Amino acid sequence: MAKQSRSTYVCQSCGYQTLKWMGRCPDCGQWNSMVEEAHTPLRKKGASSMSQPQPIDTISLAHEMRLKTGIAEFDRTLGGGVVPGSLVLIGGDPGIGKSTLILQVLEGLAKTGYRALYLSGEESSQQIKLRAKRLSVHSDSLYVITGTCIDDLFERLDSLKPALVAVDSIQAMYTDSIASAPGSVGQVREVAARLMTLAKQSGIPIFLIGHVTKEGAIAGPKVLEHLVDTVLYFEGDRGHVFRILRSFKNRYGPTNEIGVFEMKDSGLSEVDNPSRIFLEERPQDVPGSVVIPCLEGTRPVLVEIQALVGPSPLGMPRRTTVGVDHNRISLLVAVLGKRIGMELGDQDIFVNVAGGLKIDEPAADLGIVSSMMSSFLERTVDRKLVLFGEVGLAGEIRGVSQPELRIREAKKLGFSRCILSRSNLEGLGHLGNMELLGVETIQELYELLFK
Repeated sequence: MAKQSRSTYVCQSCGYQTLKWMGRCPDCGQWNSMVEEAHTPLRKKGASSMSQPQPIDTISLAHEMRLKTGIAEFDRTLGGGVVPGSLVLIGGDPGIGKSTLILQVLEGLAKTGYRALYLSGEESSQQIKLRAKRLSVHSDSLYVITGTCIDDLFERLDSLKPALVAVDSIQAMYTDSIASAPGSVGQVREVAARLMTLAKQSGIPIFLIGHVTKEGAIAGPKVLEHLVDTVLYFEGDRGHVFRILRSFKNRYGPTNEIGVFEMKDSGLSEVDNPSRIFLEERPQDVPGSVVIPCLEGTRPVLVEIQALVGPSPLGMPRRTTVGVDHNRISLLVAVLGKRIGMELGDQDIFVNVAGGLKIDEPAADLGIVSSMMSSFLERTVDRKLVLFGEVGLAGEIRGVSQPELRIREAKKLGFSRCILSRSNLEGLGHLGNMELLGVETIQELYELLFK
């Protein structure tokens, strides 16, 4: 007797399954997120996709060939290029430039002789052509198809035989093997699993574009991010022209690597030297402005940190941050008040990272502390000075990783002085005419800058 289909209720936020409807998901706590999905158990027939067992010593390491897209910033983020057979997920806010980026990447690969296929489930062929005309994308090896059924895609692949595929977007695709709406947890999971199998068996690299939720996470089940080889987030503010492509997961290269782009009328343009771009409009002789060399993956980037500190007319002073952790600012304010007697509890404090970059490494602590002290005291900091180091609760300055790489980047852009942890200073060699000043506590930092 054939097995009958059954229905389950699946949370569209976390993927939790239950046999009866609930108003609130017991796993993630979301309200009204349970959607009914019908499941028909299918027995898969055919050859096994599992490989034969072999000793680990007999496995050969073939030379890893990467495909160059012609966009250096994109290749850097991936770890040197596109790996054949990889599944890459690109997420970002609506309108940030995901489709623009993937169209330029496909054109770059098509120009090198590879046949590329762009599957769109959200736009018509004419809309894609309009974007391609604006971006000046022309290639006989770049093919465009529209549709939402992943089963139809596999039929097109047999006849076209492309070297790489892009799917825009994964939430718009569905498969007939599951009786649920496109974008549901079950559909996203099944479509991604089938595309992963295709990539590994055929060696075709596949790019997936994913929607994000209002919290900034990629929509769909979390297993989607675990399934793919690489997760890239396209960051940026619509008020800024710069876009940051950040790697959060990469099985074939370093994580937290970034690529910097500038959005223009003709599309995304690479930024070869982001440090110079972030500092070119830095104000002169203004209190509260300092420069720090932060590390994004393997790349050192110089950014300006701005702080504005002033008496608060409110009963509860404001703490506003852009580009840095809000809780980190509260911690550093408490350290300043306890260790050097600089009470900022009744002051409004605003901290901003110029250029729209987000910094989450502890090496920025020294720059944040210096900018707040500079604004509070109405004293400027030397324009040729950079600072980096972690500040502890005892007021000590701790060392950070890769100090020499940070200093060389600052020296390249004309900075002549650097304040850093004394523990980092002891391990450094000769760095030319760069003046290095080591400090152990924020009290020494205060005396060095403002005494």
